[in-house]
Amino acid sequence: MRKFNFIVALIISAVSVFMVAPAFATPTPSVIKVGTLYASSGPFASSSMPEYNGLKFWVDQVNKDGGLYVKSFHKKIPLKLVAYDDQSETSTAATLYNQLITQNHVNVLVADFGSVLTSVAVPLAKVHKIMLFDETGTAAKFFTPSNRYVVLCSLPTSGKWPYALAGFLSHKKIDRVAVIYSSNDFDQSQAETLHRRLIKSGIKPVYYHAVPSSTTNYSVLLHDIQATNPDAVIEFGYPNNDIAFLQAYQSSGLKFKMTFTVFPGQLLKLLETNVGQKTLDYTYTYPTPPLLKYNKVNLGMGIDRFEKVYKEDTGKEVNFLTVAGYNTGLIIQKTLETSGSFNQSAFRNAIASFSGKVTTLDGTFKISRSGAQIGEMLPVAQLVPESGNKIGVNVVYPSKTKTANAIYPAP
Repeated sequence: MRKFNFIVALIISAVSVFMVAPAFATPTPSVIKVGTLYASSGPFASSSMPEYNGLKFWVDQVNKDGGLYVKSFHKKIPLKLVAYDDQSETSTAATLYNQLITQNHVNVLVADFGSVLTSVAVPLAKVHKIMLFDETGTAAKFFTPSNRYVVLCSLPTSGKWPYALAGFLSHKKIDRVAVIYSSNDFDQSQAETLHRRLIKSGIKPVYYHAVPSSTTNYSVLLHDIQATNPDAVIEFGYPNNDIAFLQAYQSSGLKFKMTFTVFPGQLLKLLETNVGQKTLDYTYTYPTPPLLKYNKVNLGMGIDRFEKVYKEDTGKEVNFLTVAGYNTGLIIQKTLETSGSFNQSAFRNAIASFSGKVTTLDGTFKISRSGAQIGEMLPVAQLVPESGNKIGVNVVYPSKTKTANAIYPAP
């Protein structure tokens, strides 16, 4: 009986302590684990690697400063980048994203480049209720009211990209438009938006054709386009598509009054190396930083400072994907500096709280309720020859960002 009373007393004592003791706080981690993927090979490597390098640069900069200030712990904590190579394969990416979440237990999850490699991360992030910081995966289907676990950091959804392009074509009264696009979410959404907005303006494309994303030979297609006598030719593709299209255009001997491709505005050096300056002369694209200059910022470095420091530290040139990787890091930084609790739901609330109030080297960061980027719209630029065998970039539309008049038709 005495033994029984002793046990009861112990239980009562333990319960009493539990009832009066404060709730256990989340223990302070020794590092903040940032998990991501990159593609060192395959069709997305040329975009993925500079994006990864930009993110890595941000991590290194933060750690040089003693770590990232995390509001919920009231202290700076070092960052640890956990990264795996998906080799541009979605099946590999799916396995590795899952590994980052379930085995590495990363605190922050960052997608690889583009919509294809991001597509397998979105459902995993939703199931595991972990915020996915989407660098450049711009497919509109990722962003729905039912999914609070994805936020697009560095570009608007791809279906919004052609708004200015459609406006430019309408403004210039270019009514014979040929559109060729790769059959993936990223490019198809652009083509559909352009088609819809042209029709609304009374312009019916004379050519509107999808090709597989794996297309490497555009020679026959270009002659099919020429047969429609277009006043403008628009090609929507990934970098490999743009390169193959422009190479075929150069070798065909054809001359269009206007030619538009997507990735010279993001990877100008890559396109110039593969197709040559003369092929790019007087063509059009969507310009992005560093071709666009955002130096009045309230978070991180302005573009000129970033280019200087990045080159000094890495010996590499900056392109838009480098900017996108660094910019994603800045959004992560602002999230942890703002969030009052160290959990994924609080992270999402923190992002919503500073949406529209942050300006970085990539422009205004602002998201919709579903996490889509709506603060950055892409203008239209024309690439023009400059002295010293350099390529100049003239923003030609819309008028509020215009730096020069378009040279149309191309000389």
